[in-house]
Amino acid sequence: MKTLKDATIGETVKVLKINGEGPLRRHLLDMGITKGCEIYVRKVAPLGDPVEITVRGYELSLRRTEAEKVEVE
Repeated sequence: MKTLKDATIGETVKVLKINGEGPLRRHLLDMGITKGCEIYVRKVAPLGDPVEITVRGYELSLRRTEAEKVEVE
């Protein structure tokens, strides 16, 4: 199982599943990270937190713990 946290800079991945429950899952869905959407990994901070991504035409920064909840291919 590969997660968004494991994706490398410059890679485009497709979301397979959003893990987690409650407010965190709702937060990710509200930001547009849904099953089947493509995510481009723009930057990763030197210590790995946060991860900057492009999804649906806009940029987002996700914490490492949030990125771990997104399964990708």
